Amino acid sequence: MTDWEIVTVTSGLWSRRRVLGTGAAATLGAAAGSALLSGRAAAFVPAGRPVLTHGVQSGDAVGNSAYVWTRADRVGRMFVEVSERPDFRHARVLRGPLLTPDTDFTGKLRLTGLRPGQKTFYRVQVEADARLRSEPLIGSLAAPGRNDGIRFVWTGDIAGQGYGINPEIGGMRIFRAMRDVKPDFYLCSGDNIYADGVIPETIALPDGRIWRNITTPAKRKVAETLDEYRGNYAYNLLDANLRAFAAEVPQINQWDDHEVRNNWYPGQILDDPRYTEKRVDVLAARAKQAYREWVPVPDGPIYRKLSFGPLLDLFVLDMRTYKDPNDGNVYADPKRGLLGREQREWLIRGLTQSRASWKVIANDLPLGLVVGDGPGAYEGVAQGDNGAPKGRELEFAEILRTVHRRGVENIVFVTADVHYSAAHHYDPARAAVGDFTPFWEFVSGPANAGAFGPGALDGTFGPRAEFVSAPPRQNASPAEGFQHFGEVDIDRHSRELTVRLRDLDGAVLWAKTLPAAR
Repeated sequence: MTDWEIVTVTSGLWSRRRVLGTGAAATLGAAAGSALLSGRAAAFVPAGRPVLTHGVQSGDAVGNSAYVWTRADRVGRMFVEVSERPDFRHARVLRGPLLTPDTDFTGKLRLTGLRPGQKTFYRVQVEADARLRSEPLIGSLAAPGRNDGIRFVWTGDIAGQGYGINPEIGGMRIFRAMRDVKPDFYLCSGDNIYADGVIPETIALPDGRIWRNITTPAKRKVAETLDEYRGNYAYNLLDANLRAFAAEVPQINQWDDHEVRNNWYPGQILDDPRYTEKRVDVLAARAKQAYREWVPVPDGPIYRKLSFGPLLDLFVLDMRTYKDPNDGNVYADPKRGLLGREQREWLIRGLTQSRASWKVIANDLPLGLVVGDGPGAYEGVAQGDNGAPKGRELEFAEILRTVHRRGVENIVFVTADVHYSAAHHYDPARAAVGDFTPFWEFVSGPANAGAFGPGALDGTFGPRAEFVSAPPRQNASPAEGFQHFGEVDIDRHSRELTVRLRDLDGAVLWAKTLPAAR
């Protein structure tokens, strides 16, 4: 028989009492944090030391600061030790937030005073009271220094199309391959989760094999409640490859559609029998709260600029929060689009003012690929009309034209979303609009999802596919390969930027080195 404790939280304070464990108490323990009664949260948790349930992560490690994240199994205070030594001698001890049911027992703490270019070790514990501290978990991070080269990896699309954690193929082993590259950071280009995707126990594959998933209650239906969205993030962190990767490689995250549901946009009313809540705005608010709780991102807008010294400025876009409805996408109104006026002006201003050798734009939707959303409607920028810019293309025509006229060079786009890997070169000599500087867009993914593609290219901005890795059939399982990640490597001496598009196990499929224009 197991002992359990009832923890009651009121106004940031907590009290505890112990109860004898029974089958009923165990059931209540599994639902810890879900009861919110009259402003009081009662959580049933195991007696004994707190447990950090889903590892540690870090995010937005740039300059002298970074965010560190963890989750506990009960109410407690987060503490972080920080040191440049792996033995934590002379470590700083930082007091973090109180973890409560209000944030699903997650918490993050911003570290400051870090030295760029110097590896930093952090050790996280949660204290339930003066006598009970969790076993510590250790992570590390290193923000590039001003005189260092920069290497990062990117991908997206995690646990989609029913393909979850399959121990028979080593779980989500792409995260092990990315870890082996030893990047400075990992850019998740969106679809961190598939909140609208069920993870069944088995899937019958076309070749007769059976795909076998680890699954959880949160993955048995589409996410609608806050706890169901939280459960999607918790599910991914069951994978040992992802947890080990997250403890060693700081993340930079953006979101796309599946953090809420497929192809969503603000104001949408669903016609989908799987959902009892039809208002996407309600779902998106719950989804964003879970995203901010479970992902080590800063407060404020999802779109942001991260400056890594003289070699790189990274512009992370948000192509969801301000998106207009998915329609025929051939309107003539330049005020509409995916980014919204403030983000569009922010991007133009940031590119113009950047003094970094390379300006990398993380766009969670590709520019030139035609992505439909039912008959006569389009999900992305392009709509298959090879003529002059229309619809959402007007927004990017303005951005590309303005920065071209201001002499901005060395722009590269990196993206995911379409579940295959590709390299697209855009050139005004091939385009219906000629007022922009040639640039590259590199596509990678999925990380652990069904593989699709290739898609059709829209000729408005003159794209040409220089490389494509796509499966021979649609929705190919990760067991068939065609899972991808990309690597960007900027040399500190020559300032050349090299892109390597890699497969599930890290093999280089294609590479391109770009010289810095100036």
